[in-house]
Amino acid sequence: MNKMFVMLPVLYASRKIDGDDEMTVLYLRIAYGVAQVLMIIITLFMYMKANSLKNSKDGDEVIYVAPPAQPFADPNEKKKYTEVKYGEHVLSQATSLIGSTLFGTVFTVGLHIYRGVVVGLAMQAVMGPFGLVESPLVKLFFFGKSKVFDEKTKDELTADDEIIDKDGNAIKASSKDTTAAITSKNQEDKQKTATTETKKSFEDMLLDTWDEGSEADIIPLMKAVNKTNINFRTSENSWTPLMILSGLGAKNCTEAMKSLKILGADPTLIDGEGWNAMHWAAYHGSVDAVKALDEAFNAVKGDQLHLVKDKEGKIPLDHAKSEGNDGSRLELEKIMKDDACVIDDEQDEGLRKRK
Repeated sequence: MNKMFVMLPVLYASRKIDGDDEMTVLYLRIAYGVAQVLMIIITLFMYMKANSLKNSKDGDEVIYVAPPAQPFADPNEKKKYTEVKYGEHVLSQATSLIGSTLFGTVFTVGLHIYRGVVVGLAMQAVMGPFGLVESPLVKLFFFGKSKVFDEKTKDELTADDEIIDKDGNAIKASSKDTTAAITSKNQEDKQKTATTETKKSFEDMLLDTWDEGSEADIIPLMKAVNKTNINFRTSENSWTPLMILSGLGAKNCTEAMKSLKILGADPTLIDGEGWNAMHWAAYHGSVDAVKALDEAFNAVKGDQLHLVKDKEGKIPLDHAKSEGNDGSRLELEKIMKDDACVIDDEQDEGLRKRK
């Protein structure tokens, strides 16, 4: 709960109090006195509980507590934690609370006696108990909550956490267990992101190879290709390794394409434009790629990659013509001519059989 939502209305109401009315002042004194007596009793009780905790087995547990936030601190620096014993930290918090409570009481009473200030009585009669309820010690001893100081244990420390002493100087982890916990945590984080990083790395490798063009070294890419990612498609345009090699025009691309076939490359896959690998080869004028696709996929599997229409209704030959790629155009025309001859032979054979 935000204290401002309580403090502002109380402050406003306090300023409306008639400080010259003796009965009003008397009631304020009684309310303030009761509130302060209860607060002192509660803080003393918590101090005794904290002292007992310090001398118990639970009090010997080592925890790591973040120092209070500092203004103008670098938001990118490592988060600092002070290594302390749990019991000692709780006792120090209880001691500090007693000191601040007593100081506030003396200060408010002094202002009232010597200056006649009644606003302070009204404010502290409400805000004092409210602030006490918000104390981590009340949450610990009265509500049974844990981690009230936002502390960490050894097992919860990570490599991004820096351990410091009470003076703010960086120190090394106090035990081998802490180092082991940090190492274990780092390993877990790496394992969680391993799959994502692998996928991203392969996609980047594909796109980087394409960006290098005809001067690309395809050896690293071929080493990374396997049966699992052979038909990998890029996230934005659905490009596959076979498409990229078909249009790349780099050294040894045709031999690499045959290797992709062995691994299970699917030549019928299309990208975001509706192009298959033959469209890529035709558009980029890769004559050897056109031949390799025809020999490795058309002839073997019976696929007719050269007849597939893209989203604009164009077959690979149309792209070869529009780009002025005479080599790939002639090769595609030869393939289509051979198809026509095969169809004619099949028709003639059918006629002979019927006769």
